[in-house]
Amino acid sequence: MELQLLGAWLAIWLGTIWAGIWIWLVGKAWLESLARNPDMKGSYFLSAILALAFAEATAIYALVIAFQLMAK
Repeated sequence: MELQLLGAWLAIWLGTIWAGIWIWLVGKAWLESLARNPDMKGSYFLSAILALAFAEATAIYALVIAFQLMAK
């Protein structure tokens, strides 16, 4: 039981750290691209939102894995 809880904790921890790093990198790149070329904000916005959604999906997958490990 303890190894399952450790695995669940590790899945949540790594999933949120991974998502946080990618959200930070996407936000930084988005702001830098807007600062260099503000006329392209529409296309930058769409690609940034898609990248943020994929980054958040990794955290959600980690949460699902943690729930499955805790249920066993």
